[in-house]
Amino acid sequence: MEAEVDEIRRRVLEAPAASVIANHGYGLFELAAIHLSQQPPSLSEARLAIDALGAMVDALRGQLGPDEQSLVDGVAQLRLAWVQLDSLPSSPAGDEAANAGGGEQ
Repeated sequence: MEAEVDEIRRRVLEAPAASVIANHGYGLFELAAIHLSQQPPSLSEARLAIDALGAMVDALRGQLGPDEQSLVDGVAQLRLAWVQLDSLPSSPAGDEAANAGGGEQ
């Protein structure tokens, strides 16, 4: 087990930091997408993942290497999907917003 952990650490050290960080960004994208795809969608959980990804991309603009544009585009796609789902007449966002003090957007 210890040898496996050492091997993982070695591989992480060999990868450019921008690639490792972008990989985490893709994880946040997936997290948001999973919450948006639920029936009914979990808009508050998706919003948190979208906001986290957006904050990361905004804070690291110009430093994310070749994956940066994909991450920027991904945030835009997620935000659009969230707004579309929130605007559906049967959307539970109104209930979530009321329960959360109206903080949904």
